[in-house]
Amino acid sequence: MKTAERDTVEQAARPDRLLAVLLSMAMFVLVVDTSLMNVSISAVVRDLDATVSGVQGTIALEALVSAAFILIGSKIGDLFGRRRAYVLGLLGYGAGAVAMTLAQDLRAVIIFWAVIGGIGASLLLPAMQSLVHGNFEGSAQKQVYAMVGAAAAIAAAVGPLLGGFITTYMSWRVGFLLEAVIIVVVLSGVRRIKDAPYTGPREIDLVGAVLSVVGMGGVVLSILVWQEGGESVAALMLLGLVGLALLVTWLRRRKRHGQVTLIDPDLFSLPHFRLGISSQLLQQVALGGAMIVLPIYTQLVLGYNAMLAGLAIAPLSLSMFAVALYAGKKAKELRSSRVINLGFLLVTVGLALLIPVVPRATSGWALVVPLVIAGCGLGLLVSQLNNYTLSPISEERVSEAAGVNSAGGSFGLSFGLAFAGAIMLAVLSLSFTTMANDSTVLSASEKDQVAQKLEDDAQIMSTAQLEELLSDAPEAKAAEIVQINDGARDVAVRVAILVPVLAGAIGFVVSLRMRRLGDLGPSSHEDMLMG
Repeated sequence: MKTAERDTVEQAARPDRLLAVLLSMAMFVLVVDTSLMNVSISAVVRDLDATVSGVQGTIALEALVSAAFILIGSKIGDLFGRRRAYVLGLLGYGAGAVAMTLAQDLRAVIIFWAVIGGIGASLLLPAMQSLVHGNFEGSAQKQVYAMVGAAAAIAAAVGPLLGGFITTYMSWRVGFLLEAVIIVVVLSGVRRIKDAPYTGPREIDLVGAVLSVVGMGGVVLSILVWQEGGESVAALMLLGLVGLALLVTWLRRRKRHGQVTLIDPDLFSLPHFRLGISSQLLQQVALGGAMIVLPIYTQLVLGYNAMLAGLAIAPLSLSMFAVALYAGKKAKELRSSRVINLGFLLVTVGLALLIPVVPRATSGWALVVPLVIAGCGLGLLVSQLNNYTLSPISEERVSEAAGVNSAGGSFGLSFGLAFAGAIMLAVLSLSFTTMANDSTVLSASEKDQVAQKLEDDAQIMSTAQLEELLSDAPEAKAAEIVQINDGARDVAVRVAILVPVLAGAIGFVVSLRMRRLGDLGPSSHEDMLMG
């Protein structure tokens, strides 16, 4: 009898590898889609007779729609079935991919890729995390969370390289066609998914839904506007924060009166959930900051094209992917809190090592060791954070928890990209002005002109391009301008790297609290939540 029970437990813990691969493929498509669109902007503008601002606005709209509706998307998974929400999300993404393949003008892209695809993302991401929770148990659940996290990490890191290759040597339409093919493959395995029935109330919290859209939408829109150098950032951020504050007040009030809520506010009373969400956000800030600083540095300072820049950053992505898979396989032997603690330590050390390397590096080889260290840390984090945050949550509340988890990750990534980019530009501007004014070679009138010109072209002109532009200028002045340009960029990159370093350091402190709390199993945490 004991042997039979042991066999049953082992069978439950053994992952459905094909389902795990299909879920990982879905996550890969979800993350790589925006990267492909970003590197295809110029080609899309040319082929659709659109404008750069129009295409950039479309990309921003997709991010806004997916963020604004993500909490609603998690609730839809409860009300109509998580597997159904997963399928609808994939179909929405597939519609966007097919539209990109066939589009003849920007209107089709806005409707199908940005709006329908954005809604698809808001359904797909929380549903995917919930389905991992509901279809795998124990160490198998840890392994699958690690696989899905590794797929997201590798997609974020190699997406620009893959998109650049396809766009350069084939067509951006081919990239989106391949996305559609992958989605069809993923949909073919839907029957393998076990959909846990939802037994909670089926009423809809309309006010909570509206407040979540205003809150999440306002915050994310302010970050997007900030990233593009637009105006009214503070007003949009204030609108979003007020919306989120009102959402919290509304949810607590309805909970006290025993009414249905969009998400259960009691989730945030659980210390493990709060720490997991905080760590998820900080890990994404670190990843987003690194992903905006490193490509700019390799292309503008080292003079690499998009392909070489992707190869220079490959040690980060490859080590992240390999370590995430390894940590997933060793799930039985590892305590999540300790792994997360070590992950944040490695991220902080690896990225901090870049600060002294940047001004001395002459090629991407100088970045290899710091990037491998940081990549190993990120791999440990993506292998454990979703599991630490969601595995102890009861099945009835996991969709809501996954929605909050997804929202925290999306916000962290957007914030990391925008904040590190904004800091870099601000430091560039200040450094150009300061260094030009301190020059003993340039005249007073030339100082202002040089500072303004370098500031305007800081994001688009490499050192080699600047030297070519100055080929007809007097040698001494040309050398002085190039030196100002190089010095200012070195300072700006090092300061911008402090954004992900600081996020990693704060994450390390948070993870010390995780270690003191220890890890909880599903049953013990469910008792806390439901009791």
